[in-house]
Amino acid sequence: MSQREPIFNVPGAVVALIGSFVVVHVVRTLLPGELGAWLTILLAFIPARLSGMAQALPGGDAAVVTQFVTHIFVHGDLTHLAINSAWLLAFGSSVARRVGTTRFLAFFVLCGIAGALVYTAFSPGALSMMVGASGAISGLMGAAIRFLFQALRTGDTEGLAGEKRRPPLMSLAATLRDKRILLVVAGWTVLNTVMAVGAAGLMDGANIAWEAHLGGFYMGLLTFGFFDRSPPVHDDIALVE
Repeated sequence: MSQREPIFNVPGAVVALIGSFVVVHVVRTLLPGELGAWLTILLAFIPARLSGMAQALPGGDAAVVTQFVTHIFVHGDLTHLAINSAWLLAFGSSVARRVGTTRFLAFFVLCGIAGALVYTAFSPGALSMMVGASGAISGLMGAAIRFLFQALRTGDTEGLAGEKRRPPLMSLAATLRDKRILLVVAGWTVLNTVMAVGAAGLMDGANIAWEAHLGGFYMGLLTFGFFDRSPPVHDDIALVE
């Protein structure tokens, strides 16, 4: 008698994150207007908190620190929530299976913090609010490409999913020499630059935290080796085995 695989086999950590996104969004939606706005400001990342304005904003000095994490769980509307949840499912599942719950969550938060720091670097002292998990999820994307192409090269779909085995991780040196990865990195950087300027009127850069996307992505790409549990591939010969 054959065992049936579940239709959806999503790691618990990914389910928990999406569930937390939904809960926060529902609570904010159900709260009365002023209270909902207060909660949003409390959880959002606001660079001005780092420039001496913390006392004038909800959360006070404590929010100077907590905002680096809490902004990840807030989304502007249902579309924002749905897009980030789908993006998290796409890149988070294979990374979570590969490194385990604790490392996955630590890595996810680290990338979110990196996104907030880069956002601050481009908007120091700004009162604008940044919310959403896109910076942290961009880090998962950066992590995934360090083992994605090896799995695609060999047609190892099970290894790519990470359910039964894990494709080898490319070393950082090999990653930065791989033309396919460099093309993806360049494309992601250009795309987010386009978001920043709202090229041809297609996008409103003011509504997209492109700085967080880039900060999280580069953090994920460069540091995933410290979180991965499998030995890296050190040379190009190993990549074509």
